[in-house]
Amino acid sequence: MIIRELERGSRTYGLLSYLYGPGRANEHTNQHMVAAWSDHVLDPARSSGTNLDFLAMQLDMPVHAMKAKALKEHVWHGVIALPDGDRQLTDAEWRTAAEEAVEAAGLVPAGDMHGVRWVAIKHADDHVHIVATLARQDGRRATSGSAMKNNHYRMVQKAHELEERFGLQQTNAVDRTAGPRPTRGEMEKAKRNDREATPREILQGRVRQAAAVATSDEQFFSLIERSGTRLQKRTAPDGRVTGYAVALPGDRTGGGRAVWFSGSKLAPDLSLPRVRERWSDPVFRSPVPEPSAVASRAEAWQRAAEHVHQAAAVLGQAGNEAGAGEMAALSDFLTTFSADAPTAVRDEIRSTAQAFERAGRAPLSRQMSSEASAHLRAATQLVAMGAAAVAGGGEAAAAVALLVALALAVAAAVRWQQAHQFRAQEAAAAAAGHHLRAATEIAYGATTGANGRRGAQWHRTTMEPGGPELTAAYEPVVRAVLPRHAEAIISEAAWPALAATLRTVENAGYDPGTVLAQVAGSRGFGDADSVAEVLVWRLQRRMEHDAQRGITPTPAIRGSVTESGTGGNLPTGLPGVPSTRPGQDPDQSAQPVMPPVVRTAKPTPADPGTRLGADDDAPTFADAVRQAVPEHAAAVLADPASAALAASLTAAAGTGYQPAELLAAVAAVRELDSADSVAEVLTWRVQGRMRRDQQPAPRNRTAQARTKAPRPPAPTRTQGELSAAQRAAQEAARRRSGPGRGR
Repeated sequence: MIIRELERGSRTYGLLSYLYGPGRANEHTNQHMVAAWSDHVLDPARSSGTNLDFLAMQLDMPVHAMKAKALKEHVWHGVIALPDGDRQLTDAEWRTAAEEAVEAAGLVPAGDMHGVRWVAIKHADDHVHIVATLARQDGRRATSGSAMKNNHYRMVQKAHELEERFGLQQTNAVDRTAGPRPTRGEMEKAKRNDREATPREILQGRVRQAAAVATSDEQFFSLIERSGTRLQKRTAPDGRVTGYAVALPGDRTGGGRAVWFSGSKLAPDLSLPRVRERWSDPVFRSPVPEPSAVASRAEAWQRAAEHVHQAAAVLGQAGNEAGAGEMAALSDFLTTFSADAPTAVRDEIRSTAQAFERAGRAPLSRQMSSEASAHLRAATQLVAMGAAAVAGGGEAAAAVALLVALALAVAAAVRWQQAHQFRAQEAAAAAAGHHLRAATEIAYGATTGANGRRGAQWHRTTMEPGGPELTAAYEPVVRAVLPRHAEAIISEAAWPALAATLRTVENAGYDPGTVLAQVAGSRGFGDADSVAEVLVWRLQRRMEHDAQRGITPTPAIRGSVTESGTGGNLPTGLPGVPSTRPGQDPDQSAQPVMPPVVRTAKPTPADPGTRLGADDDAPTFADAVRQAVPEHAAAVLADPASAALAASLTAAAGTGYQPAELLAAVAAVRELDSADSVAEVLTWRVQGRMRRDQQPAPRNRTAQARTKAPRPPAPTRTQGELSAAQRAAQEAARRRSGPGRGR
């Protein structure tokens, strides 16, 4: 139930005429009065002894007789409304609700015989309107004194009491963290001016974005002014700035004056003292690069994802006040990212930020001095830098990495709010998670065109034309590999993040079923709060471990998710999957330990002039790349993963391979246009080819037992004999001429 004031005005008859009328679209039905200040007041809809003129005159009589100075807006308009799904109340119940609502609003204090005159009018099944005149019957103003001050909280509390008494849906308790809602007048004014939102909402978004990235008062005020917002500072006699107010250019009253909003009128956490907490606390600071150090938007987003990922690992673990600060820092990050997110997901990210805004205002004092807050602030700065950086390709993969990290952070925020029983904040964070899941689904539809044109083309995710979406596609994998945990995993908030990670795993060349079974079998789940979240951590750590050691992923098998979209034939009895100890139940294994926060140095591309061999006439890395993959040469040479590729080619040259020929052969195996990192894919292919070429032929077991197989010599060839790379290229050409396989 909702009990609140809608607006104030000066035309009693006009409001009554609207409420008793047909409505703007004939939506008003069975209009009648359910309650009034006196039992003797007649209802114009059901009595021939009165009419709207007479009822308006009765309500206005105390206004004309008032001893005090007349009010410009003496009509108070409120509403009592039920949410969808609640049962209908009888007229007697509506009467009780109206009588107690005007008391809670301070219009008729308990036991006061001289309160205001009021009526309650019902013209729909789910709400009634209250019309009152703000003149008491003893000649005083109703607004004088303290009876109507802070009445919003009393009305909300009364709504909770009536919900319990009438057996209605229970809404969230009052915690004084909700921002002010736009009034009906503000919404109608925005509609007349063709604005998508009210000036209050527009200003709140601009000020929140400025607060999120600012590191000082000067930068905060500068960012507000640069957004095209009018600014006024309030200063003390000693020159200190103690507050501020903002106005939207062109937003004026009927008298032509600008409409100003102080920070606290925009939202409780936008007052200047609360804004200053972001940079006045002794925050544990993560290193944030200078803007010139961020080469591209993709790099900024990728590094921001690392910070968000590390923040998610420790979110809510530093105490109550630090946890409240972390919620605010996460809200700031979402606000900043929503302004510059990829176009196709921007609406969902904005909805995520708007929903999480309430979750960022926990009803606690806050300290923004934790490690998680520092990582989130660093991520916010990086996203702001990325907005000014060049979009040079790779944004799709970076955006997905950022969304996966955000899914983990929001899931951790939901658990923290739940543990503290902050119902309103928990509901807001859960709603944000819903929008974030939708954004992740859209983002995973990002691909690069097969025609060689680089850059993301965003569309709704499908694994194949008409196929299932991301989570539906990987559900069979989880059910086949982890049947005992599948239901719990799929119902968790982190399930979309796990599905997204499985897609990343498969794109990297792993078979998702095999690697999922391996990381799940490495340790049990004990009493983990979220099995899905634990699996995300393990999969990401597995990929980091393999990449650092140059381990080639287990190739995806035929019948995997990519080909069938339904899971195919997953491997059973997978080798290399550690089992539990004898007699130990798999679910009772040791409790998983979250991996430590990993800080790695920023990789740099290989030197183009690196010689691929010991001879002075050995080709350089740049020459080999330009000769083998000319269409991808620029991207490969600028990619940090090129260092690993150069090392692999140098090792290949030392065993007799021609680097350019080998690189051309592995590049011809399958197209590279859709790869997020061509250099990384080529590295995996070169390493895999070298291992296959160097495997000795099978030998007789008896002979193998008598003698140890010698190490195969480096490949040599006689005049006219094809090299291993050339033979592989011919073999790949023959394979391409037959039926192809998708990646």
